[in-house]
Amino acid sequence: MQYRRLGQVDFQSTFESMKAFTASRTSDTEDEIWLLQHPPVYTQGLSGKAEHVLDPRGIPVIQIDRGGQVTYHGPGQWVAYVLYDLRRAGVNIRELVSLLECAVINLLAEFNVTAYGDPAARGVYVDGRKIAALGLKVSRGRSYHGLSLNADMDLIPFSGINPCGHAGLDVTSVARELGEACYPSTPVLGEALLQHLGRLLPQDA
Repeated sequence: MQYRRLGQVDFQSTFESMKAFTASRTSDTEDEIWLLQHPPVYTQGLSGKAEHVLDPRGIPVIQIDRGGQVTYHGPGQWVAYVLYDLRRAGVNIRELVSLLECAVINLLAEFNVTAYGDPAARGVYVDGRKIAALGLKVSRGRSYHGLSLNADMDLIPFSGINPCGHAGLDVTSVARELGEACYPSTPVLGEALLQHLGRLLPQDA
């Protein structure tokens, strides 16, 4: 598993890079996780409905090929793109989604935040508030896209959409849940997320 820390990067170019990496990889290509942040952008999944975009306020809305509805990415949110060979690892898509959720849940437990997944509305929640979103695309048994974790960010842009297609869904962040005195720092949180993902993702069947 290779870990790439890309900083803040444009969404569209990163999207194209993910697709190119997945199209060109072979059975011997190492899996990669790209940890990064994006400038403000809404991304609309394959099944996304236009009515879930309420008021984008000038933030671009980009149609993409992952599953799910609309979500928001912006500074202060960690995005982990999981470029993963499911066939080689002997993992199906549902299992991968559960592993990604579990990595976030375990990470938050380190900071005494109790979180959970919801099989009816995938993602990670704290007391009904969404703290992490998931969306994947699988091509020839290999995944791209991944998860986003609200670390320490402006949550107001989420009010411009129905997050993940759920009207009235409240969102939260790790910083909000922990408070300023207990929040470890966004870089520390990002590294911890990589560690938890690496522990849980099987590398061989």
